[in-house]
Amino acid sequence: MPALLLLLLLSMGGELVSCSSADEGQFAFQGFAAANLTLDGLAAVMPNGLLALTNFTLQTKGHAFNPTPLRFLDVNGATNSTAVARSFSTSFVFAIVSNYDGLSDQGLAFVVAPTTNLSTAIAGQYLGLLNATNGAASDHMLAVELDTIMNPEFRDINSNHVGINVNSLISRKAKPAGYYGDDGATFRDLMLNSREPMQVWVDYDGQARQLNVTLAPAQEPRPRYPLLSEAIDLSTVLTDTMYVGFSSSSGVVSTHHYVLGWSFSLDGPAPPLDFSKLPALPRVVSKHRSMILALVLPLATVLIIAAVLAAASFFVWRRRRFAEVREDWEDEFGPHRFAYKDLFRATDGFKNGNLLGAGGFGKVYKGVLPGSNLEIVVKRVSHDSRQGIREFIAEVVTIGRLRHRNLAQLLGYCRRNGELLLVYDYMENGSLDKYLYNNNGATLDWPQRYWIIKGVASSLLYLHEDWEQVVIHRDIKASNVLLDKQMNGRLGDFGLARLYDHGTDAQTTHVVGTMGYLAPELVRTGKATPSTDVFAFGVFLLEVVCGRRPIESGQHNNRVMLVDWVLEHHHNGSIIDTVDPCLMNKFNTDEVTLVLKLGLLCTHPSPNVRPPVQKVMQYLDGVQLVPDLPSTYMSYSMLVLMENEGFDSYIMSCPSPGMTICSVSDVSSATILLDGR
Repeated sequence: MPALLLLLLLSMGGELVSCSSADEGQFAFQGFAAANLTLDGLAAVMPNGLLALTNFTLQTKGHAFNPTPLRFLDVNGATNSTAVARSFSTSFVFAIVSNYDGLSDQGLAFVVAPTTNLSTAIAGQYLGLLNATNGAASDHMLAVELDTIMNPEFRDINSNHVGINVNSLISRKAKPAGYYGDDGATFRDLMLNSREPMQVWVDYDGQARQLNVTLAPAQEPRPRYPLLSEAIDLSTVLTDTMYVGFSSSSGVVSTHHYVLGWSFSLDGPAPPLDFSKLPALPRVVSKHRSMILALVLPLATVLIIAAVLAAASFFVWRRRRFAEVREDWEDEFGPHRFAYKDLFRATDGFKNGNLLGAGGFGKVYKGVLPGSNLEIVVKRVSHDSRQGIREFIAEVVTIGRLRHRNLAQLLGYCRRNGELLLVYDYMENGSLDKYLYNNNGATLDWPQRYWIIKGVASSLLYLHEDWEQVVIHRDIKASNVLLDKQMNGRLGDFGLARLYDHGTDAQTTHVVGTMGYLAPELVRTGKATPSTDVFAFGVFLLEVVCGRRPIESGQHNNRVMLVDWVLEHHHNGSIIDTVDPCLMNKFNTDEVTLVLKLGLLCTHPSPNVRPPVQKVMQYLDGVQLVPDLPSTYMSYSMLVLMENEGFDSYIMSCPSPGMTICSVSDVSSATILLDGR
């Protein structure tokens, strides 16, 4: 009989999916048509399974709670005063829909409360959570607010923010609504009352006592970096049993607050939500749009005339749509120039579906050239014609002539409206860093890593010594090493490269590159040389072997440099302990030791001690043995400490490996500038 009842529930459309018993602290609602919720106030489940917390009734509140109390404290024989708050995770999709464009009422909140009875709470700016007393420790309430009204009495930062609230409507921590890109620096704003569904993740780590809140547009992947991260011990806030749910309130602006789906779990990640099963939002014609429609109808005749004019102007618009910036001096670069309309069509109009990545440099898209069906990558970056664009284009075209099996081919460029588009070969397996940091579960064994290292070294030898000019890459790192179908490493992204003739000196310029890969003399002098490339390559070697980023946060949020960490293990005779745990001791010890020692040699603070790339290749091929590190090799931390204690603030030139290095400028204070590229 229970099995028959379960089949009957599943046949009702699949709106309710429970990953396990609610008593065990885990559930998932793909819509709420069959959900057993405790509702009060304005809260109601619509026929299609949409949970509406409010309607257009003014100054009223609404609550929806999972009816089963959950045990949030892990007592284990201890008293409540010494109990530890359990980890939990929840995810939900919400939408705030108003009749007025860009204007809405108060927001909504995810709530953890000791009771479902919030009858003493007030509507309006109190979100149906608390009243004019503004809470006390005895309330034992945690809320994550999605607020669309700025209330000065609660010290709100703006009228579009996300906040963490503990027993108060004054947020413990708040930030403007939005989310971070994969680089952790690019921030994309979101409007909570945009009428568009958005997804929220709330995660509490009971062991680390850390609460994270993440926000993103619905159906987009979860961002790697949370919007809010707060250190908080919830064992001092929560009681043994608590209820989870949502609270919202109405004010004076007609607004609906909807929840489309919700999942929750104690001691583990919340079950994923299936967007194909979530209910649809109702169509809303805003008051603003209604007024426009009322004005447009009497002007139908005018619109007909305008349509005729629009048809005539369409051809002009189409020409301007694909307009390019083209000057006479570019005629000589014709074979390397792509038509903008070809790149536009290749990327489906640069749609987000073809977006591969974004950062401070711009956005990168995948495309297929019409006619040839060649798979390409298009990087869109801004440029200023006053900053030597002619010389830069000449260098781009020159770099396009490079030919090496371990280089990602730069095919050409296009210019349009202050924008530069660089076109590269597409690499099927993406960049190396995603395999090193195991973001997608994939990893590389040691033979693959060693093969990639030798390939990149070979490409660097070609750039520095074998081509007709010296090419300084200036941005060697794992994310700029791409992998083709056969997992061959190809050095790419020549947007920062510099060229000069053999036998001449490199010119001083602005410091460019990525923090953690910058040679100390580059930070001090601004002069990029083959030796500064070797330094970055040395960091890259350690990165590939150790599976760690060049700079990471330590125990007390202090920055730990990979070079220092490996050097310390080398001094202690435990350099093998730095190898990536993902390799699980399945590696050639001699090869790993060689690469680690070579990485330390290439990152020596003195450029005169670093080997040229030709020597690097001989070491990797086993033609010569890697020499022992000079006894004068100091860590960055030691060098900076010496500088702070009053030693000379410059690196002394070292004509021989035996000379002492006194100090180096603190790379942590370096400003990374773009030189017009």
